[in-house]
Amino acid sequence: MAESTDPTPSTLAEVHDLLLFDLDGVVYVGEDAVPGAVDAIGRAYDDGRAIGYATNNASRTPQEVAGHLRRLGIAARDEEVTSSSQAAAQLVLERLGAGARVLPVGGPGVRAALLEAGLEPVGPDDQPAAVVQGFGRQLGWSDLADAAAAIRGGALWVATNTDLTLPTERGPAPGNGSLVGAVRNAVDVDPLVAGKPQPTLFHAAAQRAGAHHPLVVGDRLDTDVAGAVNSGMTGALVLTGLTSALALLAAPKGQRPDLVLPDLGALHAPAPSPARTVEGGATCGRARVRLAGARIDGADGSPGPGAPLEDLMDLLRAACAAAWASSGSGAGTTGELAVEPALAAALADLSVRCRREQPSG
Repeated sequence: MAESTDPTPSTLAEVHDLLLFDLDGVVYVGEDAVPGAVDAIGRAYDDGRAIGYATNNASRTPQEVAGHLRRLGIAARDEEVTSSSQAAAQLVLERLGAGARVLPVGGPGVRAALLEAGLEPVGPDDQPAAVVQGFGRQLGWSDLADAAAAIRGGALWVATNTDLTLPTERGPAPGNGSLVGAVRNAVDVDPLVAGKPQPTLFHAAAQRAGAHHPLVVGDRLDTDVAGAVNSGMTGALVLTGLTSALALLAAPKGQRPDLVLPDLGALHAPAPSPARTVEGGATCGRARVRLAGARIDGADGSPGPGAPLEDLMDLLRAACAAAWASSGSGAGTTGELAVEPALAAALADLSVRCRREQPSG
């Protein structure tokens, strides 16, 4: 009698009917691709996976974004890109109807989305019924002043997103949320927000692809992961972008990913083993961490700086499980936990390596 064998475990890409990627910090930073992202996404295309791109950056049109991806070597189609400008235009359309006069404040992507939705872009002196504010590299003081005047005059205010920073080749730079904050200082209302972490953007992308079980892949807790949570979708955080391993320990409830991955290459491997909480700490693989009052420590024998990447990932998953469990048990919030220096050094090493190394899998 032949010996039975277990089937090959399904990869993360195989068990989801849509891979929905954030862009900045996940696929590219500025004009350059994140190391290994092109190969990982190309493999997903080759395997016939449904792919979408959901971006809070409202400055460019979906066609421009797809063109950028194609220049990097990714076979992206225009219709696979869903932007926060499109989500903002949809909000205006739902509230004011087709043909509404809207003041666009932002890059070309804002105006293009308004036209696509059947709205009328107008100037500040044309009595706009709404203001849609999105990121634009050429925005100036007069643009923000025009927006504030229209809002004080009763115009509906919709922000494409409120990301405070935007990743660039020179590090984080002020994002649309910083510019929205400047306008907010001059008016007495808060904007409606269309992009992440609100579910509008993710739901639109999933509906476009006909997907029922998407995997949202991002690098930010407050937008990508929180948006996945708000949308009822599985969220995966990759460590190639903004969020560091140490910052992940302090993630508040509602911003905690279902999966933590080193990079996009991990999509082509089975789901990692989940961490398990135990008395006094948590374990994952060969890694174990302890909770000592308001401090989290690496147990004896746990991996340290220079250890294999997969062992450090297990260490991070165990540390997250312990820290997040402590915040729900009356032992203090994750933000109040002190991290043992040796554990902090190991997690800092992990963050640096994930931002530089080629993907796994």
